[in-house]
Amino acid sequence: MSIVYIVSAPSGSGKSTLVNELFKVVKGLDFSISYTTRHSRGSEQNAKEYFFVTKKEFEAMIAADEFLEYAKVFEKDYYGTSKRFLREAEVRGNDLLLDIDVQGAAQIKKKIPDAVSIFILPPGREVLGWRLRNRGLDSEEVILRRLDTARREIENYSKYDYILVNERLEQSTDELKAVVLAERLLRSRKKLTVEESQIVEKARACRLDEARERVRPILESFDS
Repeated sequence: MSIVYIVSAPSGSGKSTLVNELFKVVKGLDFSISYTTRHSRGSEQNAKEYFFVTKKEFEAMIAADEFLEYAKVFEKDYYGTSKRFLREAEVRGNDLLLDIDVQGAAQIKKKIPDAVSIFILPPGREVLGWRLRNRGLDSEEVILRRLDTARREIENYSKYDYILVNERLEQSTDELKAVVLAERLLRSRKKLTVEESQIVEKARACRLDEARERVRPILESFDS
């Protein structure tokens, strides 16, 4: 049975970069490419960042019950995860990583209760604003809307199993790697080596209960 890892984060938190780094250092992991009805941005390519489909095509997939989860974002564009990615991962004997928002994460957790949910936080509102502006993809109006959306998404952090703060890429990648490997080790129920026990301890430091105090200043920065 494949382990399903859910990764969520506000736009601009560096989630995509972090996930790309994870795939360089962890084997046996498949990635689910989401379907969306929005237009591609910048250098995005179909079947790489997303599967770009029409609203009519997306709604036909909904009617055919082809999604593990889906949602309409900003009351405009659909995003969804096809069930086929989980089926294909299980055939290959791999685990599956989903890069989805808080709405989708809640749907997956309801359908797959033992899915591992990971929320990635930026170091604070100011840093997130700088990252969004530095991308050069959005107008100031859109950026402010994204910051407001980020504030609402971050309010859901307590529904996740693990919390990571993406301040330094190398450290964040190491923590995300530890979470993925620790879940595999714990579910294997085998006697752990010293090195494996260290991986589990590193992941445990990112558990929700352990991370609450560490993330409190970040949460407060979005309320100011």
